[in-house]
Amino acid sequence: MSLAELFARHHVELYRYAARFTGDADLAEDVVQDVFVRLAERPPADEEHVRGWLFRVATTVAVDAMRTSRRRAVLARAWPDRMPMGDPAPDPAVSAERSELRRRVREALQGLSEKERAVLLMREEGFAHREIAQAVGTTTKSVGTMIARALEKLSRRLDLDAEDGP
Repeated sequence: MSLAELFARHHVELYRYAARFTGDADLAEDVVQDVFVRLAERPPADEEHVRGWLFRVATTVAVDAMRTSRRRAVLARAWPDRMPMGDPAPDPAVSAERSELRRRVREALQGLSEKERAVLLMREEGFAHREIAQAVGTTTKSVGTMIARALEKLSRRLDLDAEDGP
């Protein structure tokens, strides 16, 4: 059985097991990922018992990860001054401004037709004109025009010309 088939068959139950075992959904994702990496690198000799192997490895990985987490917590409490510092909190004014801009862009995008929105968002994700044309059901030649028109509408909705003045 291929790795993809094994993943499709066992991922959900393995994740559910790891999440319950660790009590941490994020850690469970890491555990499952590590299990499938190990499966790809060194599959078990007996393919008949691969499910048991997956759960055994998941248990081992989860136990190791939980021990590591506990050790880190002890070290953090013992030497808080030696812990790496995170980024400083963003300036509230900048955060508010960015939040307002995101809201305005979302509203402007919602004002476009579904096809215009799809074309712009797919372009932003790096899709080629051929791929965009296929997805929205048009010709490759018309995609450039659709993008230009959608950008113009978006610009008007955001009133960018007025803000870009002197």
